[in-house]
Amino acid sequence: MDFPVVRKTLDGITGEPVALVESANFSPEEKAVLSEAVRLLEYESFTARVTYALGRGASGVGAFMPETARKLASRAAAAALRRAMVIAIGSLDAGKAEPARTRLHKSMLTASGAAGGAFGLAALPMELPFSTILVLRAIADVARAEGEDLSQPEAAIACMEVFAMSGRASDDDQMDSAYFALRAVLASSVSEAAKHVARFGLSGAGAPVMVRLLSQIAGRFGIVVSQKIAAQSIPVIGAIGGGAINYAFAEHFTGLARGHFTVRRLERAHGIEAVRAEYERLAAIWRTNRGDVRKA
Repeated sequence: MDFPVVRKTLDGITGEPVALVESANFSPEEKAVLSEAVRLLEYESFTARVTYALGRGASGVGAFMPETARKLASRAAAAALRRAMVIAIGSLDAGKAEPARTRLHKSMLTASGAAGGAFGLAALPMELPFSTILVLRAIADVARAEGEDLSQPEAAIACMEVFAMSGRASDDDQMDSAYFALRAVLASSVSEAAKHVARFGLSGAGAPVMVRLLSQIAGRFGIVVSQKIAAQSIPVIGAIGGGAINYAFAEHFTGLARGHFTVRRLERAHGIEAVRAEYERLAAIWRTNRGDVRKA
């Protein structure tokens, strides 16, 4: 059942006043793409993708990692994101909205992973920044396809947000969405960073507000990097396995990007509160009916 929304409220993501549209009538097509966004943002995990790519032998990826490996993952993630942040602020091409074409990025990532797999973990400090920038380019392609103007700092920062997202395990029946909870955690930092970039541009990339946002993103991105390291540590993973892991890495984050920018597109049409309410309703359907949007 759809419902009217007729009041002004504070944007739950940015804290800015917004006027919501008078009616939150979602078409069947919008419900379908929003249901797919729920699946991508809440129920698709990187470990599941790696397990699918490598087989059951990788099912325990990320379950246990030595402290030294975790520290390596944290350092590598932070360094990779610093380079990606500069790209996001300075040189993402706005272009025009058209269907996303991420195949080239994924092909390059697979080749990069194959090279990294051949040389083992020693290649990670060089391979991960390159892979992260390629993933950022693919994320930006998805953003453009969903109508984002990447010449605007807020849209570029939204691309960086994707690195902080991770799907929830499919057997987790927690009621609140992990996606909106994360956006709430990052809201203040995202808003301040976007304003800072709008004023200072690339020269302000090392400012405290940017460092704070980068630290928040890196802490979450590092979890996926840890899982990537764990998968690459499997004996005799080799070049083929390294390529498969990087392909899963690209698939994971471009999937999250599709979900994230679908939600943002619908928010521009219907308002944040209305979209969140519909998202939570469809998430409940996912929990009980395995995503059958026809029962919406």
